[in-house]
Amino acid sequence: MLRIETHSREETVSEGRKLGAALRKGDIVAFRGGLGAGKTAFTSGLVLGAGLDRAEVSSPTFALVNEYRGGDFNIYHFDMYRIVSEEGLESTGFFDYDFDNNIAVIEWSENITEFLPAHTIYVTINTAGENDREIIIEGGGRYAAYWD
Repeated sequence: MLRIETHSREETVSEGRKLGAALRKGDIVAFRGGLGAGKTAFTSGLVLGAGLDRAEVSSPTFALVNEYRGGDFNIYHFDMYRIVSEEGLESTGFFDYDFDNNIAVIEWSENITEFLPAHTIYVTINTAGENDREIIIEGGGRYAAYWD
């Protein structure tokens, strides 16, 4: 488990870049954290760190999923805030995505934990102040090398 503190949006994005650089096809990143915690800011860095040239990442709250296309893989950015059942998850088309050859990033993963595979990487972002965040990354020892 990694525990990181950030004190600005820019620092949160920077930490996301580090995880993004370590991701591989087939990885699933599941976020936990309240509204405004910084999940989308972290995802912005993650997308850049994974090598996708996309400066603007937006929350998929109303779309349910945003797709960021890369050369060798895509990143699927899901929002499960309104999903509360297997039927709801099924209706999003979630199970139709090619997770083996792409990367999935899931906000509000608490709502679908039982449907996530054992190799899921969990990122919990806690608000510790107006700009201060505590970021906890669990589920992948290979990421430790990306932090000092």
